[in-house]
Amino acid sequence: MANKYSKTKLEKFKKAITEKMGSVSEDIETIKEGIGTASNKQGGVTPDSIFSVHMADAGTDSHEQEKSFMLMNRESDYFKKLKVALERIEEGTFGVCKVCDALIPEERMTEVPNATKCVQCKENEKLGLK
Repeated sequence: MANKYSKTKLEKFKKAITEKMGSVSEDIETIKEGIGTASNKQGGVTPDSIFSVHMADAGTDSHEQEKSFMLMNRESDYFKKLKVALERIEEGTFGVCKVCDALIPEERMTEVPNATKCVQCKENEKLGLK
């Protein structure tokens, strides 16, 4: 296997990932609260209220709720990926490209801590190259 990050750097990554997980968790809770209040207010998308307001308003409310669910799913997926990144730190595989075994640059791991491929291998994947 290629080089690995030092324990000091791994601890730095671990701290940053943990902080991001806290932030994402807060975002998820905020979105959940927004979904709860949107469906409870008059004019929401509950079956009883759809007929009491203008159809366009009900459509807008429905669209906003769908958007909130999409954002919540996206944040949940990101949270899970960050959790896997923490597991990779524990396993000693964090920051090592799964394709070429090269050490992924620290700048990339700082910005995208859930990255499993170096930039070149990721670009090759997007282009359909090996």
